[in-house]
Amino acid sequence: MKYNFLGNTGLVVSELCFGTMTFGGKGYWEAIGKVQQSDVNDLMKVVVDSGINFIDTANVYSYGESEKLLGQSIKHLGTNRHDLVIATKVRGRMSEGLNNVGLSRYHIFQSVDESLQRLQMDHVDVLYVHGVDPKTPVEEIMRALNDIVLTGKVRYVAVCNWPAWMVMKAQGIAEKNGWNKFVGMQYFYSLAGRDIEREILPLAADQNLAVMPWSPLAGGFLGGKYSRDADTATGSRRATFDFPPINKEKTYDIIDVITEIGKQHNASVAEIALAWVRQQKGITSTIIGAKTADQLNANIKSTEVELSADDLQKIDEVSALPREYPGWMVERQSADRALKS
Repeated sequence: MKYNFLGNTGLVVSELCFGTMTFGGKGYWEAIGKVQQSDVNDLMKVVVDSGINFIDTANVYSYGESEKLLGQSIKHLGTNRHDLVIATKVRGRMSEGLNNVGLSRYHIFQSVDESLQRLQMDHVDVLYVHGVDPKTPVEEIMRALNDIVLTGKVRYVAVCNWPAWMVMKAQGIAEKNGWNKFVGMQYFYSLAGRDIEREILPLAADQNLAVMPWSPLAGGFLGGKYSRDADTATGSRRATFDFPPINKEKTYDIIDVITEIGKQHNASVAEIALAWVRQQKGITSTIIGAKTADQLNANIKSTEVELSADDLQKIDEVSALPREYPGWMVERQSADRALKS
């Protein structure tokens, strides 16, 4: 396992991050996974033994059950809490209460306290805002996040699923006021969904923000069970939870290419897809999930795959984003600023 710095924090995290969305299986999350305590303990042992030190959960995953199961598994294994970097999230609705949703100061503080109780911890290392709250001003959100860090209950704050302009606005507000800024970004990034290459990845590079891709296998579509000849997969998450949205016809083309590349590396489609994300510039830690130890070990094995320049070119040709304005205009007008050799 290799390790990277988390943005400019000096904190070191593994190149793979273990996501716990499959834990619990309560309510909305039942279609994603129903892993219970005994199996959670087994998965976490594989995680720790492999060298993964970065663990991702969220208060909304199975309405708190994921956090409970994770916290108990760490106690069960006797793992030193300080050897792990634990991330959770805030934003989603946790009950029918009028104020138990969003990014108000009220909900942020309440959610952190409840997350810590479930995790059986006195702090979380990274707190993500889990999405946009259109009813709470960005300045109010950043003030509350700064204050929650000052309590010692949260070490760093990060962002998930916000548009680039809003992230930059938040960073500017925090900079102006001397508040804690976002240190990282968690976004959907996959061969089947390269949208963040337009604005998010350039922003991350400019601001030295860590990038943690979620759903690198596109909700299981790049897991090796799907092809044009088998467009449904028994036991796959997408069989009952068709998310995130992707262009499936284009993705079948991608699968054709990475299947052939996989044969050259003696690697599965999933391993090639994960290796591609890991090798992209600016990626800090790729989030992987699993329902079984076999799935988890297969995902971890992807770190042994190193794609060649030729492999990467073939993959890029079949998966590249269509060119859009103003990107193509920026590229065109930047040409006259290149020095001739």
